[in-house]
Amino acid sequence: MNGLLAFVVPGGWELVLIVIVVLLLFGAKKIPELAKGLGTGIKEFKKATNEINSEVQRAMEDEPAKSTPSQSNQQSASSTNNSQSDQAPKA
Repeated sequence: MNGLLAFVVPGGWELVLIVIVVLLLFGAKKIPELAKGLGTGIKEFKKATNEINSEVQRAMEDEPAKSTPSQSNQQSASSTNNSQSDQAPKA
């Protein structure tokens, strides 16, 4: 596991080399634009995930609330039936 992690995470010299390659490919003028676009993309992604999480939480909170009134309706209906049978004349 440690060997795999060491392979994936670049060290100091690897990061310097990556920065040099990026500078050569895109130029110093283009890098701020790329960083701004990357930041905007990350911001929109986080916003979308937060919206989805809030919708899921709202749906999970609404689900028990929806089942509770139906259960209370069934209980009140059964108690109404019992009270009506108590009021019926016995033969």
